[in-house]
Amino acid sequence: MPRYEPNSGFSDCWSSVGDVTFYHKDGVCYWKKKPVCEYPGTPGQLRHLDLHRRALAAWRELDHEVQLSWNAFGALAPSHKPPFDGSTHLTGNNLFVSAYHGFAQLGNEHVPEPAPWEDFPVVYLEFGSAAVVDDSDLQMTFRCQLPECSDPTRYRVVLKLQLKEPGRGRNDGYLRTFLALSNCPSADAEVRFIIPDFRNLWPVVGPSYQVHCRYLLIDTQTGYRNIFRKTSFLMNLG
Repeated sequence: MPRYEPNSGFSDCWSSVGDVTFYHKDGVCYWKKKPVCEYPGTPGQLRHLDLHRRALAAWRELDHEVQLSWNAFGALAPSHKPPFDGSTHLTGNNLFVSAYHGFAQLGNEHVPEPAPWEDFPVVYLEFGSAAVVDDSDLQMTFRCQLPECSDPTRYRVVLKLQLKEPGRGRNDGYLRTFLALSNCPSADAEVRFIIPDFRNLWPVVGPSYQVHCRYLLIDTQTGYRNIFRKTSFLMNLG
């Protein structure tokens, strides 16, 4: 690597500037260009990245007073990252971007209005049945319970799913996201999901599958989402 030559302005260098990093070895200063790793991403990842960039751009275009309103509501919202002891909260930017993503996931991408955080109802998802439809798609039904929820119809279930060979553990990088076909019709009801071309998503030879799930709720009035829960089970396709 090229050696850094001291001069009248700088006798030594360290750290990075631009695309150059200075480092020391055996008391001598050298420099090198930073490697540039280009990963184009999958089409889905690129779509998600574009969505996130639109959310960030929308935040920057908000009036400052509106941003302050988001900050106030964010201070009362629980963080989706540990520790889950009430000691942490979201910034206004976090809450805004989360709501933006939530509405986009519902197929209603728009700039959300500030809304106070409301605690989500407890949700339980229990596997019901599965069947192949149209020769390639997987239809899954679950019993969704929202005990003591005054208005279950405002919530939509999001399922993050992975199919594996029976007995195999989960790999979070292979979870795929699916939205329930409709909002929860009541506090104890069936919800359905369609997984298009499911055999090409996971290279598993059926008819038995180990199913790993994460599930959460989207509030269709605010775009907010709750902390996910996990479940795993065996599924047989006749």
